[in-house]
Amino acid sequence: MTTRIGMVAGEPSGDLLAGRIIEGLREYDASVSCAGIGGPRMQARGFDSWHPMHALTVFGYVDALKRIPSLLAIYGDVKRRMLAEPPAVFVGIDAPDFNLKLELQLRQAGVPTVHFVGPSIWAWRYDRIHKIRQAVSHMLVLFPFEVDIYRKEGIPVTYVGHPLAGTIPMVPDRAVARARLGMEAGARVLAMLPGSRSSEIRVLAPRFLQALQQLQARDPALQCLVPMVNAARRAEFEGFLRQHPVRNLRIVTAEDVAPAEGHPVAWSVMEAADAVLVASGTATLEAALYKRPMVISYVLSPWMRRIMAWKSGQQRPYLPWVGLPNVLLRDFAVPELLQDDAMPDKLADATWRALTDEAGAARIQARFTDLHAELLRDTPALAARVINEVAHGAK
Repeated sequence: MTTRIGMVAGEPSGDLLAGRIIEGLREYDASVSCAGIGGPRMQARGFDSWHPMHALTVFGYVDALKRIPSLLAIYGDVKRRMLAEPPAVFVGIDAPDFNLKLELQLRQAGVPTVHFVGPSIWAWRYDRIHKIRQAVSHMLVLFPFEVDIYRKEGIPVTYVGHPLAGTIPMVPDRAVARARLGMEAGARVLAMLPGSRSSEIRVLAPRFLQALQQLQARDPALQCLVPMVNAARRAEFEGFLRQHPVRNLRIVTAEDVAPAEGHPVAWSVMEAADAVLVASGTATLEAALYKRPMVISYVLSPWMRRIMAWKSGQQRPYLPWVGLPNVLLRDFAVPELLQDDAMPDKLADATWRALTDEAGAARIQARFTDLHAELLRDTPALAARVINEVAHGAK
């Protein structure tokens, strides 16, 4: 008899992990059949995807508003199919706005649910914990400190580690990365990551480029690598580059260089760099796993600040830190220059220290190595074990 498992993944990172989870599930039960929404990695393992995964990818509130009709149609179809033929367990991978709503409906209908990647209730909107308690049979979390949060609230939880920790090497190889990018081994190199969204580039790129102008006044030979996720973001960044020209800057996309197999081009850029100037987000954790000194920055427009305050009921996060490396280390291990502090002169000063302070870089490398070890688990195997146990009523 086939064991049916429902899954919805909304991002390429979730697709990659879910593909490996499906393999792990079949080690417990060869009859497993998985369906819902997923990407090419899941489909390569026999996953039946009812809708393209990119249909769930939403960039910001404006995009979400535009996409409401199509998202509602997809949600209605997935819900109808899942209720018509209830799976042994439903697994929602990230995409919390979509998945938690669906999980609530399924759990009320008697379908056990597992949610992987807990929403950042530790930073914004802790009140979502009540919806999670109703919707989720078992939570799988990325970070060790999240376990106590869910246990305190009576929600079954398992720490499974962060999948990035098992993908990024414990000992990065700067020389190999520079050779891959065709760079000089002895150059001083800054990785600049102003974000993957148009709104981020619009606000951060001018500040980052003006900071780079100041840095190159101190070191005219300083080289800068800027990874871009697609041609549209590249064109936007190049518009700001024309306004704030700098020397020795190279924009890198997947078309420009063959990165390490299966790795985003940004990883090669960070591995090759001496330091990273980066927009707050997942890229900060990636830079930490590459053991690089960094400066984290972010600026919200007044309009976006009002929307976030309205949606969350908060003017600022619960925690004093914004960057994931600092959140995980419970310390301002690397500088955070946010909002009014994200000025070119302050960014330049902090980035210069990151580039030139060798003792500081050694300390950061040691702390980030310990963090990497803490996050390193066999994430797919741990997740598959819990999902299998929930499917068969063992949890």
